[in-house]
Amino acid sequence: MKIRQFQVDAFAHCLFEGNPAAVCPLDDWLPDHLLQSIAAENNLSETAFFVRSARGFDLRWFTPVAEVDFCGHATLASAHVLFDALGHAEAAVAFETRSGRLTVEREGDLYAMNFPAQPPRPCALPEVMVAGLGATPSEVLAADDYLAVFESEAQVRSLEPDFQNLRRLDLRGLIATAPGDDCDFVSRFFAPRLGIDEDPVTGSAHCELAPYWSGRLGRLRLRARQISKRGGEVICEMVDARVVLKGGAVTFMAGEITVQS
Repeated sequence: MKIRQFQVDAFAHCLFEGNPAAVCPLDDWLPDHLLQSIAAENNLSETAFFVRSARGFDLRWFTPVAEVDFCGHATLASAHVLFDALGHAEAAVAFETRSGRLTVEREGDLYAMNFPAQPPRPCALPEVMVAGLGATPSEVLAADDYLAVFESEAQVRSLEPDFQNLRRLDLRGLIATAPGDDCDFVSRFFAPRLGIDEDPVTGSAHCELAPYWSGRLGRLRLRARQISKRGGEVICEMVDARVVLKGGAVTFMAGEITVQS
């Protein structure tokens, strides 16, 4: 069986920045174990698979070790493949996912993704977080992930996580964030429980970050940078209970994989 596969740098304006995702358009769904094996073979933070449906496209995301409920950068990458390589002619693309209906519009050289906001709430500081980060945040909140707030960008940059300890956290992952030196806020994202020690740029994390920083800074439009080694920029806009995330995308590779079902 031959399957087309694209590798896209999402939240990027040029190659070798942002977050790489693999995208596989399918005619019909393959068995789950095969989808997971393809994702493990790719060994990227996410591999996305989509199938055309009556309402648009059904979309699923897999890390190297598990299927996940929500992924921003692989959604952006999937929309980029549809618009840029597969000739999607409508103004927007709609994806049906585990997290509901997600829409993506093309805006010049950016893609605007409309996602549900996930405002984090204050919580107690897990002891293992301090051991895992090697530092104590000034504030801790939680939604799908823990949000560890620091005072400066330099503190976030200097973190040297112990991933064995972070793997013991009971939520999906951990976001470290602080005010940015030349943007509204910066972040890093760690999810060793999902086989991702540090994710380069994480769209879903900004569904938690944007409500927090919007409330703290008193603005609806924010410019963010994820300061991983690759790095990437995310424009965030709060619209009622939704977050619109905007970013660019660049195709690194288009090819074909051969699998046995």
